[in-house]
Amino acid sequence: MSDSAALQSTCSLKLLPAYLGTTSIEVAIQTARGRRILWLEILLNDRLDLSPWQANPAVQEAYRTACRWYTQYRRILTYLFDRAPLPLDSGPIDFRQYRTFAEAVYFAYAHR
Repeated sequence: MSDSAALQSTCSLKLLPAYLGTTSIEVAIQTARGRRILWLEILLNDRLDLSPWQANPAVQEAYRTACRWYTQYRRILTYLFDRAPLPLDSGPIDFRQYRTFAEAVYFAYAHR
């Protein structure tokens, strides 16, 4: 990974520093908790450059999950965060994650 990609990813993180105390995606994907939170970072942060990690299965799964949640809640996410759209994916989402989703949205909105 290039230094500029690492710097761009580090500077633009919204949730990972607050939730995990980490300032890099590389560190986040090395822990189970980081992999569980990564989809939220992708969902709520359209400034991420994930290209250095696009071959990583954990990042691919997080991206897929973020796309599914974006598809389900795109109107509110676009309204609150004016984010660039993610690809639509009408696959199933795990509604047991709704509380985590809602808390992350609340946090990201309050800290924009």
